[in-house]
Order: sequence, then C-alpha cells, then structure tokens
Amino acid sequence: MRIIVYGSLRRKQGNSHWMTNAQWVGNCQLAGYEMYDLGHYPAVVHGEGQIYCEVYRISSSILTELDALKRDGHEYKRELVSTPQGIAWLYLYQRPVDGLRRIACGDWLKRDEDAH
Repeated sequence: MRIIVYGSLRRKQGNSHWMTNAQWVGNCQLAGYEMYDLGHYPAVVHGEGQIYCEVYRISSSILTELDALKRDGHEYKRELVSTPQGIAWLYLYQRPVDGLRRIACGDWLKRDEDAH
C-alpha cells in the first residue's frame, strides 16, 4: 500500500523517522487541497489549491503506527486518493481551519517563504 506525506513526515523533517522503513516512490502535487500551518505540522483539507507531497510504499504495521500518530486527538482521518504513483492514503485534517495561516504555495518545506 502507499501513503502520501506532506508535512513533518517528509524527508529531513521532524517526524521523518516514522518513515525509516518505508520505500519512497516519488514526489507529486495534488490539486483540490489547501494546507494550513498548525505550528509544528500542517493541516490539509479539501480546497482550491494544491499540495506538494511525497509518496511511499509502506507495510500495514507502518500504517498502524501512522494511524496512532495521526489519530491521537482525532485531528485526522484517512482518505484514498489517486496519485501519479497509484492509489494512496492521505490524512485530512478534521477540525476547523478558521483563523489558521494558509500556506498558499502548498509546500510545507517552503512555508516560511510563503509567510506574508
């Protein structure tokens, strides 16, 4: 199975150690989503923009670990989406984004360049 990561799980980011046993299969851009800054990690919701992501092949045990990480506090739910690398899971933020800073470029790695 595949997973899409777009924030702190990406390479060289604070939570990338969770992806140590995952196999990177490529980068992609996904249209129809917006990214917001939660501080140490981003929130992605359906919207008008696009997000920059990495796609990984993972085992069911890695998915179980990521579910525990992402669902702690019930902030995220998983959704299957189509990518150039095939169907993959994407974690979507479940809380309101009102008042959060939108990262208009859709790239967590460039969030500071995007700040206005």
